[in-house]
Amino acid sequence: MLITRSAAQAAATARRVAARGLAPVIAPMIALEPRAAELPDADALQAVLVTSGNAIPALPASHRGLMLLAVGDATAARAAAAGHARVHSAGADARALAALAGRLCDPGGAPLLLASGEGQGAALAAELAARGFTVVHRAVYAARALADLPDPARDALRRRGLRAALFFSAASAGAFGRLVQQAGLRETLASVDALAIGPPAAAALADLPWREVRVALRPNQDELLALLQ
Repeated sequence: MLITRSAAQAAATARRVAARGLAPVIAPMIALEPRAAELPDADALQAVLVTSGNAIPALPASHRGLMLLAVGDATAARAAAAGHARVHSAGADARALAALAGRLCDPGGAPLLLASGEGQGAALAAELAARGFTVVHRAVYAARALADLPDPARDALRRRGLRAALFFSAASAGAFGRLVQQAGLRETLASVDALAIGPPAAAALADLPWREVRVALRPNQDELLALLQ
């Protein structure tokens, strides 16, 4: 089972894959790089919104008392583990996160801080603005595609020993497609299932010759791993 998510999160997924009797092959397709971002003081904000758990390390201790709205349960759990005390999960995607903000926050109140990856979050910021919120959008990390297909993935594909590959984002899915093509291993995918966390990731995989592409019913790890049954 190929796990393509970032190294910081892959180990936990690997343990769950192994518990199902499968051999995990960890091969991140992107590297996460922090970005220096000037964040507003906590007392000038109403709440913090995060579209990924990858944004949590960038939030300073001074912001942990603010209400934090997370895109999904895993991101919410990571925020709570980092010391954020008032955490709420949208349990789905960016659209659900905007709806959650609409229920819990005051459009006439202080601004919302939206912390996201570089090149991400623009549609959510626009949706929040349309709901009447003042939004301070900051990119606190960047996802950089690797230059070459990681050796664990290359070796597993050459052996034709993979049952399936897990994709947790459109960025990692797109990077995999470019790298597997570059490595001349595109045709080895004919016996492999692609399991995508959501439609954007599935769309990034659509041009590859998979045995099958399946999409999680909801965009979270539990539903993605449920596709293995």
